[in-house]
This record gives sequence, C-alpha cells and structure tokens, in this order.
Amino acid sequence: MPASASQPTPAILTLLPGICADIHLGAEMPRRFCGDWDGLDAAPGWLRTALGWEAEAVPLIRTIVYRERTIGSVAAWPDPMAGAARIWHRVRLAGGLAVVLAAATVLLNWFAVARLVAPAGRIVRGLDDLDAVRIPAPLPRFPAAEFDRIAIACNGLADRLVRAEAERTDLMQRLVTVQEEERQALARDLHDVFGQCLAAAGARAAAIELAAPPDREDLREDARGIEAIVATMRESLRGALARLELPDLAEGGLMDALRGLVADWRAQLRAGPALHLDVTGDLADLPADASASLYRVAQELLTNALRHGRPSRIFLRLDRAESGARAVTLTLDDDGGGDVARTASAAGRGLVGIRARLAALGGSLSLTGTGSGIRACATVPTAG
Repeated sequence: MPASASQPTPAILTLLPGICADIHLGAEMPRRFCGDWDGLDAAPGWLRTALGWEAEAVPLIRTIVYRERTIGSVAAWPDPMAGAARIWHRVRLAGGLAVVLAAATVLLNWFAVARLVAPAGRIVRGLDDLDAVRIPAPLPRFPAAEFDRIAIACNGLADRLVRAEAERTDLMQRLVTVQEEERQALARDLHDVFGQCLAAAGARAAAIELAAPPDREDLREDARGIEAIVATMRESLRGALARLELPDLAEGGLMDALRGLVADWRAQLRAGPALHLDVTGDLADLPADASASLYRVAQELLTNALRHGRPSRIFLRLDRAESGARAVTLTLDDDGGGDVARTASAAGRGLVGIRARLAALGGSLSLTGTGSGIRACATVPTAG
C-alpha cells in the first residue's frame, strides 16, 4: 500500500469479498472497509444461525511500515454479516434460476400434455354437440391410432343417431296420419250408424206419443222422456263429431277453421269465460299437415284449459310474423290457475298427443307459468 509523506492514507486498498479491515494511521480515527458489501443486503438471521457465524472472528493485526518507519496498523477479519450476505446473494440467484427452470419445465410439460390430449377434448366436444335434429359435423382424423378409432366410432354413432331420428320422425308422421284417418272413419260411422239409430228412436218415440190413447197419459210422458234423452244424445254426438272431424282446411283455411272452433266453444259455454282469437301473418302457403296439426293442437289446448281450470278469459294467438317465415307459433294464455309441473307430468293423453303430433313435424311444446295461469306455446317449422 504505497503512500506519500504528506498523505499517509493508502491510495489503493484491495479487500476480498466478506473481509473487513480497520486502518489506523497515526492519530487519525480508525477507518473501516469491507470488501464487496454495502451493509444493505443483509442475510436473514436463520441463515446466519444455520452457518454458525454469529460469533465475531478474531482479527489479524499487521503494522504498516513506510520507509522503514511504522505509520500505523491494519486489522483484518472475516465479517460474518458480509459473508452471510454473499452466500445469501448466491442462494437467491441459484433459487431464482431453479424456479425459472422449474416453471419452464412445467410449461413445456403442459404444452406436451395439452398437445397429446387435445384430440380427447375435440372428441368430447363432438359428443356434446350430438343432436338428433341436425346433422353433426364429423370428427376429423387424428394422428394417434387410439384417438382415430374413437373418432371413427363417434362418427358412426352420429350417423346412426341421425338415421334413427329420421326413422322416428317418419314413424311419428305415419302414426299421426293413421290416427287422423281413424278419427275420420269413426266420425263417419257415428254419423251414419249411431246418428240414424238416434233419429229412428226419436221418430218411434214421437209416433208412440201421437198414437197413445187419450187415457194413457203415462205413455205420452214416457215417449216425451225418450225424446228428451234422444235429443241429449244427439247433442253429445254432435260435440263428438265436432272433435273427431277435421274441417276442410283446403277450402276455408286454418284461420276460418280456428274461428269456427272458437265459435263452437262460445256457443257451448254461453256465460262461460271470454274467448279471444288473434291471427297474424300469411297462412295461405302452410303445408296441409302443419295446418291440420295446428288445428288439433288448438282444439286440445282449448279443451284442457276449459275442462281442467276455471279461467275467466282465454287468449288464442296464431302468429306467423311475415310471409314465408320458417315457423308458425300457436300460443294459448289462460288465467285459470294451474301448476306447470303438475300439468306437464299429468298422466293424461292430451299433452302426450300434442307432443307426439308436434314431434312428427319437428316442432315443440313449452309450458310456462304466468302467475295467473299457464301459457302453452306450440311451434311448428314450415320449411326445411
């Protein structure tokens, strides 16, 4: 450590990291220097305790001789705080590198696993998208043989599902057609056979009443009773025929058929609930099967609302927003109370027949509560 005569302080002082030194020059105050540590980045206490460096080290003292004259002394010792700080710095650096390497390893593994199982996710989404109503998009081929076989099996399943749905729809349409034909045949039989029998019974009762002797008032009374029973049966037959027979939709159209249906119910109810009919849109080009099904659905919904509830008013709406629209909606609102869950799960054949008829056309039925009653909404596609 060279120094001048007027400036005894060493010009160059080199200390190893973690080494501290006190320099005494003459009468000056001692100066302390520590190599490579500013005292700010101290190591935590647990690390110093683990290293066992809490005790102060014994300093090594040497005299400073300049031109054969002692001008001071220097005491050097390893500082535990500085050494622990240096080790702490290296530990943090190594720990940071380890964390970065671990994160990179996890990320690379995640990418590898994601790439490996990506076909499984695609297959699951394809299974979730299976819909019998529309044709699902086929799954692509996969490089992995196992996933490729699963995709082929899923595509085969989707094809079979579409074919089964088409067969089911065709069967439902056939059943609806057969049911309608049976209704028409039954209506003809009732009108031709049962109607004639009632007419004959009424005529025979009238003849008995006219031919009874003047002193046989009991015979005339019995004849009039038979005529009353026949009239009641004839009225019941007329209502049954009205429910069984389908109006001529080709001539009058669905709108006129619904108006006649509402008018018949008004005539039967007289002082009953108010019936309102609202038809919007062009119904001229509706297919015949859609018109017949909508008429039957309206007929069944009105029957359910009037017989199973106590409404004060019923609104029947048929809506086709614009000409050429792809669906027509039939909605019935009533204020007769009722529980949607109980109505939907009822064991009767009314709603079952409605759903079957709508399913044959690709339509649907929804029931929702309105607070005062139930809203039934039937939708029938008219194109596609």
